[in-house]
Amino acid sequence: MKAVFLDTLTLGSDVDLSPIEQVTGGLTCYDRTAPEQVLERIQGFDTVLVNKVVLGRAHFEACPELNTIAVVATGLNNVDLEAAKDHDITVMNVTNYGRSTVAQHTMALILALATRLLDYNRDARNGTWGKSDMFCLMDYPIMELEGKTLGIVGYGDLGQGVVERAKAFGMNIVLGCRPGQQPGEVDGYSRVPLDDLLAQADVLSLHCLLTDDTRNMIGERELGLMKPTALLINTSRGGLVDEAALANALRNGQIAGAGFDVLTEEPPRNGNPLLADDIPNLILTPHSAWASREARQRIVEITAGNLAR
Repeated sequence: MKAVFLDTLTLGSDVDLSPIEQVTGGLTCYDRTAPEQVLERIQGFDTVLVNKVVLGRAHFEACPELNTIAVVATGLNNVDLEAAKDHDITVMNVTNYGRSTVAQHTMALILALATRLLDYNRDARNGTWGKSDMFCLMDYPIMELEGKTLGIVGYGDLGQGVVERAKAFGMNIVLGCRPGQQPGEVDGYSRVPLDDLLAQADVLSLHCLLTDDTRNMIGERELGLMKPTALLINTSRGGLVDEAALANALRNGQIAGAGFDVLTEEPPRNGNPLLADDIPNLILTPHSAWASREARQRIVEITAGNLAR
């Protein structure tokens, strides 16, 4: 096996690539690869590892020796899968590596929003607390999670991880139908139509893939169905929520808060409605929910196992 990894820095500089090196018998590595460098760097290799580098039909036609692409992530949207199939190229990805890390991040967003952690921290540090006429501040409403309903859309590995942790806080779990799913019971939890879930959820957490069917799944109409006290969490994919509609809903008090780790464009070089500085009780993180060292090292180990098989 002759292998090249085109964008190792997307996994961080602190991961150990030796499991892959042992399987492949050596590994040529590049920190980053620009689009115009891809063809030159993959020629002569039968195995190419990428995270976000785009591979397409022209690359495959110019490299007849290429037979395996290992994507060190779950998403495969950077590889032309139809062209790969036409050229008998096996494409593999990595799943089930970030359950603990993503679920932890999701719960952190929920807890920070429910307790208004950032608002109270700011007022404790900026002198507002020091000017108070009593011992504490109660300027922002705090939500107690116990007994509240957590709605989950996307009950895969990550959604299940969030459910496990939310149950420890005493939350009630209800699943929602994403497009194409039917109501029913799953693992003892009710799966209800999305509109029904929106009306009853105190916290709605999204964990489904971005497809043509799920794009803007939560828009102005859907936000209008949610409780004014509800929180919306997205640690899955940008594009599941109409971001302009969400910004307006938060400004207008249609919902109480939102926590997002993903945006439609990443990084948001061209701006984004959610980056405005007048949106209340919104927490944004830079697609970092997956990025613990443990999870990133797990990606390496799973990729090595995939290549070995």
